[in-house]
Amino acid sequence: MLEMKVFRENPDSIFDDLKRRNASAEIVKEVIKLDKKWRVLIEEGNKLRAERNSISKEIGELKKQGKDAKAVLEKMSGIKDKLSQNEKETKEMLNLRDQTRMRVPNILETDVPVGENDEGNKEIGSHGSKRSITNPKPHQEIIENIGGADLKRAAKISGRRFYFLTGDLARLEMALINYAVDYLCQNQYTLTIPPFFMNREAYEGVVDLNDFEEVMYKIDEQDFYLIATSEHPLTARFKDEILEIKEQPLKYAGISTNFRKEVGAHGLSDRGIWRVHQFAKVEQVIICKPEDSKKMHQEILNNAIELFKGLEIPFRIVDICTGDIGTVAARKYDLEAWMPASQQWKEIVSASNCKSYQSVRLNMRYRTPDGTEYPHTLNATAIATTRALAAILENNQQTDGSIIIPKALRKWMNNQEKIEPQ
Repeated sequence: MLEMKVFRENPDSIFDDLKRRNASAEIVKEVIKLDKKWRVLIEEGNKLRAERNSISKEIGELKKQGKDAKAVLEKMSGIKDKLSQNEKETKEMLNLRDQTRMRVPNILETDVPVGENDEGNKEIGSHGSKRSITNPKPHQEIIENIGGADLKRAAKISGRRFYFLTGDLARLEMALINYAVDYLCQNQYTLTIPPFFMNREAYEGVVDLNDFEEVMYKIDEQDFYLIATSEHPLTARFKDEILEIKEQPLKYAGISTNFRKEVGAHGLSDRGIWRVHQFAKVEQVIICKPEDSKKMHQEILNNAIELFKGLEIPFRIVDICTGDIGTVAARKYDLEAWMPASQQWKEIVSASNCKSYQSVRLNMRYRTPDGTEYPHTLNATAIATTRALAAILENNQQTDGSIIIPKALRKWMNNQEKIEPQ
């Protein structure tokens, strides 16, 4: 969330940002109103404490002099009751203010493209050439031809949008994970496998509150949510801590199984293993000083670009617009792979600079010569395996039904060059 000083000292920056997003400013006005009420309660509490201390001294003097202190003790009792009520109201007002503040989106960078929805996103680059494929098959049909997944039996025991990966396709997923992990570790990212459960308090530090209903799975009768990406635990890991960030930012390569509801209707091209409830992903997470975050954003984007260039999949880079960027990021880029069967560009990577939005929510700081500051947090997909697999299958399909394995992955598949149809 945004620091409280922005609401107090520069609210126009928030109002201007919400205009760019075409969003209502009422929530910001509510935060400012609640903050004023909270500060009035704080002032009242301080006056009551001063009065309590003064009366306490008066009681002491009366007792020393052997005088009757009954009336003053009754007054003290009334002050204590008022103070107890004040402290309760102050705490409740602070909680209400901050819960409301959490719903105010991040302030976007000034050069984020303006648009109402994903049609306003701006292509800023592309790599690779689209192959000429006669009557390209969708990845879900290719999967059946190569015996790469069993969706019907997965649906029988788990429901729709689950799958068994089998044989060479399962090996190809493991190759993708090793490929991404090797690349990031060679670039000084620390490989980290996080817990796959998080409690709500920690989760509130890293996501839009709407995600609890729209994205995450809740464990019944327990304060646990299944993670939607390793970015969440890797960032929330440092909640309520003061970090030491020296010359280099903190860089992590997270590897996890992820779980998402994927609520809503989806098209034919989202079938198969493209939009599923469970998938593996290698994620990039950086925690850095504010002055380094633009450079780090470019770094995590470049890492994703290099990984997909190595897979030889045609893709483009998209600058996400004001109406599609969401609540948490101040700037976001996507990579979109070309999918021959649907003749569409489809998202395979998101790279976000969240600036201090998550660290404020998490109360995460780093030490500076003058005290402490909020660090900036960034995240980006390295490889989301199911989407990368779907893109490989569609772009590398051959007329005989076989699939060419990208050269970059063959060393993890005993130098196998193709996946043959069954």
